[in-house]
This record gives sequence, C-alpha cells and structure tokens, in this order.
Amino acid sequence: MLDFFAIFSKGGIVLWCFQGVGVTESFTGPVNALIRSVILQERSGNNSYTHNALTLKYKLDNEFELVFVVGYQKILMLTYVDKFIDDIQLHFRDRYKNVLEQRGDLKLLLNNFDFKDDFTRLLHKAEESSKSRGPVSMKPFAESQKSQKTVKSMIETKGGDKGKEPSGKGKKGGKKEGELRVLTGALYTENGSQNLTQEEIVAMNREKFFGKKLRANKEKTSKSPKPQKPKGKQKRTWDNGGSSTKELDYSNSNGNSSHDASGPSEIRHIYAFMLLDSLPLQWPNPFFFFFFSLPPQSTKKGGIGGMFGMLKGLVGSKNLTRKDMEPVLEKMRDHLIAKNVAADIASQLCDSVAKKLEGKVMSTFTTVATTVKQALQDSLVQILQPKRRVDVLRDVLEARAQHRPFVITFCGVNGVGKSTNLAKISFWLIENGFTVLIAACDTFRAGAVEQLRTHQRRLNSLHPPDENSGRSMVQLYEKGYGKDAAGIAMEAIAYARNQGFDVVLVDTAGRMQDNAPLMTALAKLITVNLPDLVLFVGEALVGNEAVDQLVKFNQALADHSTSNKPHLIDGIVLTKFDTIDDKVGAAISMTYITGQPIVFVGTGQTYNDLRSLNAKAVVSTLMKA
Repeated sequence: MLDFFAIFSKGGIVLWCFQGVGVTESFTGPVNALIRSVILQERSGNNSYTHNALTLKYKLDNEFELVFVVGYQKILMLTYVDKFIDDIQLHFRDRYKNVLEQRGDLKLLLNNFDFKDDFTRLLHKAEESSKSRGPVSMKPFAESQKSQKTVKSMIETKGGDKGKEPSGKGKKGGKKEGELRVLTGALYTENGSQNLTQEEIVAMNREKFFGKKLRANKEKTSKSPKPQKPKGKQKRTWDNGGSSTKELDYSNSNGNSSHDASGPSEIRHIYAFMLLDSLPLQWPNPFFFFFFSLPPQSTKKGGIGGMFGMLKGLVGSKNLTRKDMEPVLEKMRDHLIAKNVAADIASQLCDSVAKKLEGKVMSTFTTVATTVKQALQDSLVQILQPKRRVDVLRDVLEARAQHRPFVITFCGVNGVGKSTNLAKISFWLIENGFTVLIAACDTFRAGAVEQLRTHQRRLNSLHPPDENSGRSMVQLYEKGYGKDAAGIAMEAIAYARNQGFDVVLVDTAGRMQDNAPLMTALAKLITVNLPDLVLFVGEALVGNEAVDQLVKFNQALADHSTSNKPHLIDGIVLTKFDTIDDKVGAAISMTYITGQPIVFVGTGQTYNDLRSLNAKAVVSTLMKA
C-alpha cells in the first residue's frame, strides 16, 4: 500500500528507507520536491504534500533534527498513515536515542540503522487496526431513538415539558393506581421492595410521603433566605506583619517548634542579599536585576532549593511543547492579522513555526516568547526570499543574445496601477540602455491607449532621440479599442522582433478574478504569445482579498490553458507601498500563496518611485509592536 518511507536528517543524510514491492520509480524526486517547496520554504503548516500522483506525509523531529516521510498513491484513502508515522518516530527515537544524541554527521554515516523488522511489525499492526475498524454500518430503524417516539412524547404542555400529562386528572389517576397496587397485595413496588406484607408496604409508602413533604418545606424556606447584614470593614493583614504578637515570642521555642520564622522563601531572600553584599556595587548591576526578577519557589518537599532551584527554570533544559507555545502563537497570529496579513496565512505561518519548534530544547536564558518570535521572523524572511529569483536585466541580455525581444505581460484587477507601473518599469529599462515597445492590449477601458501614449511622449522627452543615435527609446504599438487583445500582442511581438526592440511590455485590461469571460481572454493571450514573464500587479492595501485574487488568477490561467504545463504568474509588482505605513502584511500573503517573488515595489507617483523589495526591512517593520 505504501510506495516508500524515508528517514533522513536535516543535514541531508538518509538514515533508513523502505520501498514498496513492485515500485520501480525512485522516490528521490518527490522527496527533493518536498524539501525545496515545503521544508526550505517554511510552509510546514500542513503535513501533507502532493507531487504528481503521490501524496507525501511528513513529520519533523526538531529535537534530533530528523524528517520522517511516507509516500503513497493519492487515489488511496489510507486513514492509518498519520498514526503510523507517529509510531515510527517514537520507536526510532527510542531505539537509537544514544546514537542520535551524539550530534555528528560522521557518527550518523558510520552507524547502521537496522529498522526493517520494527517497521514491518508497526506497518502490519497499523494495517490490521485499520481493517478491524472497518466501515460503520447504519442502525436499523427499529434500533434507533426515532422509532421509540410516540405521539404522547411529542405533545407539549403549557409548562413546556413534552410527554407529561397535565396536572389534575393524571395525578389522581396515578394515585389510584398506586392505591390499587397496595390493596391488591402486590409484592413489587416502585422502590424495589419485594416479599413484604400489605401492612409493611403501607407503612413504607407513608414514610416516603412524609419524607417528600419535609423536603419540600425545606426547599421553600431555602428559596427565600433572610437578608444578611453587610460586613463591616475588616482589619488588613500584612504579609510579614504576623497575625498577633504571640507569633513573635520565641522564648519557649526549641528545635522542634511549629513556628519557623525562616521558611524556604525567607532563606532564599536572605541568601540573595548576602550575595549582593559580597559583590562589588556597580550600576547597572546584572545580579541585582537577576535576583529581584526571580519568581517565588515552591515549598513542597523534595524540590530543589537554593541557587540551583532558581537557575533550573532559566537554563536550556526544557523541550518546547505545543501547549507552551500556544499563548505566544495566539498573540503572534493576532499581531500578523493586525498588520494586514491574511487570516488563513497568519494561521498557517503560526502552525508552521509550532511544528518547527516542537520538541526543540530552548537556549540558555531565553524565554518561550523570544524563541517563537525569532523563529517566526526567520520564517518570514525565508518566505519573502523564495526559491526562484527574477533578474529582469540578466534575462533581457540573454534574449538579446538570441536576437529576440523579451516579453513581459502585466495582469491584475481594476485600478491597481498596471499602466502607471508599466511606465515606471519602462523608464527603469531605458535607464539601463534597453529599447522598449509598449503593446496597448487594454482595448476595453476608455482612455487606456491615450494614457500609454502620454507616458510614451514623456519618456521620450526624458530620453530624446538625439541622444540615442536618432532612435526613440520607447514606442507604442496600438490598434484602438474593441479589438482582440491576443492578436494585438502577437503583432506587437512580431513588430519588435523585426525592428530590433529589446523588451515588449504588454498592458492588459483590468479584470476581477470572478469574471470568467475576461479571465478566459487573458489565458488565451498568455497561451498564444508565450511571454517570458507574467507579472501580477497588486495593491499593498489589500488583506484577505490578495489571497483570493492570486489563487483565482492562477486557477483561471491553469483551467483555460490548452498546454499541459500552463504558464502561471511568475512574479508580483506590489503597488501603493508608500500608503500603508507599517501594515506590510500583503507582501507576506501574496508571496506565501504563490511561492513567487515580489519583483518590484511601487513607492510613489514619479518614474523614479520603483524599488526592489528588502525582505529583512519588511519583516522588521512587520514584527514591530
């Protein structure tokens, strides 16, 4: 049923592996894809990953820096896999604990991990337990609670109780029935009494009746208690003042006296002051802050007292658990949402950090909050620096060497600033010595072509043809309104190839992610013209909407493409970044959901207001309180 199972260290050393019977394909490809796409990208919030026809489930052991991965066909519904991988982790840790604690890659390479018998036994046990449970069969109608309902149980009285007969005749009828039982000499009563005479049964029923009367009278009196007098002002009792002067009399005390004036807490404080007196007085003195920030120690017997008891909670001897991290993670989640990170993304980030830290030993003199915050900060930096780096200038030079233009297509929703940022990127490319052709493929919005023509005129005035051997550095290719955008883009690319332009920038119409006809037209434009780079232009102002936009744009490009490998979004242009102050969470949401980098950041309204993203600066701003 399982295709493979692998145990390897985070340093890349495979400790043990298993391959299923009849499986001929190597599992290195799926495992490497899992490492690149999930583990290295800090996306371990979900313990499942799909690669082609395989489903991979994994578990991180942060104490010994191990990764456990199991793979099986995704069409199979194996319910026992999660528990099975947990059992494998526990047994492997327990069996090779001494070897794993040595912490050396060479030691791991030299050791022989013979785990086949244990693995086979645990796998057989998991499969048998899954078969024994089996599907749950439905109860027949005769055994269900619904079949036992009667018309009487569905009648509602004025008091709101179902199935109870109204007071009066029903109660009298009940009394008569009870009297009838007694007079006929029934040997069984409601209280379970058997083999009694009629006189004993009557006496017992009388006692029960009078007992009920007495309890009812007590309940009535308890329902209306007398109003209590307000309490007067009580004398304050100080912690170290004692309750009376007798406690301060030690004339009759001996070694076995019950009054011990110097308990464990007093001894600890006196010892601290003795150490403070023996140390040189400097300000600020670290020992001063250290002793006065210690929490009170437990006075239970068997505890470690003195300095070692106080230092025990501060040194690195505690394994982090999910319960320890939960309060800190909850605060971090709320903080990220307040900084404009999408709610789902914030939860996944916190779950990923929890899995990354669970089981790790805390560093010396560090708190849980500090450890979690540092791990989250590292994860955010890693997310903003994804596996694929887009270097536009390098790619343009490679395309020029092949005697073809480099094509960039811009897409996004309405009003995010596609045309404006296209003009900024044109100015940046011209400044680096490249010629640009702008393809006006927004044939829907009124004024779109005129806006691009204005940008072309202004850019040529900043870089006049006289300074560039009589050639215009930027030109506009347009065919008016109401035409097919894919056809205009194809003609523009052919024109740029014939005229020797270095870059073609394709402007498209803004469209909402739910507009199926326009999304189909965008997918057609990209499929027909095969651009080198597809950039999604999004606002830094959005929160949860960023996730919805990117997911649906990518989904539409995949659904409406005729290719087996559809061209999806390659990068992001984040606009209006100067209007959000410290709420920079949209950058995290967009990068996390696509796995693609933020290529450019728009920071203003002039051509120079275009920047590359500084991941560490963004994370530092995001983590500020």
